[in-house]
Amino acid sequence: MKLLLLILLSLLSVALAMRDQSIAVQGQLLCGSKPAANVRIKLWEEDSGPDPDDLLEAGYTDSDGKFHLSGGEAELTPIDPIFKVYHDCDDILPGHRKVKFLIPKSYITQGKIPKKTFDLGILNLETIFPKEERELIVSRKRRHHPKDIMEEEY
Repeated sequence: MKLLLLILLSLLSVALAMRDQSIAVQGQLLCGSKPAANVRIKLWEEDSGPDPDDLLEAGYTDSDGKFHLSGGEAELTPIDPIFKVYHDCDDILPGHRKVKFLIPKSYITQGKIPKKTFDLGILNLETIFPKEERELIVSRKRRHHPKDIMEEEY
């Protein structure tokens, strides 16, 4: 009985120690002088050890190459947010170029809704990034973006 009580108290203390943390990122992607529209983007919380990485949010850039992603996770330690871009700018090889950006920890906020947004700025994807990778399968491209549909209606 004492062992069961000790286990329950341990689990309760771990659950109480978990804290909600959130992050947001925004910016604009270009391919040369043109907007990089419909580019797959993902916001991850990268974990080390046995805990798998957590996808916080995924989406696509709009017709102007602009994006905004946000998400959160309950963790014991500070989250490690990573922004990933999967694109074909200036590329003829199979698959997509994959670029990762570490988001500064100073943009992590407590709670489920981010109180700050990291602005990546305007980024030209023609740039060759150090440690760039290739991804053969990312996900299906979206057929229409809500902004594009709205423009078609007017």
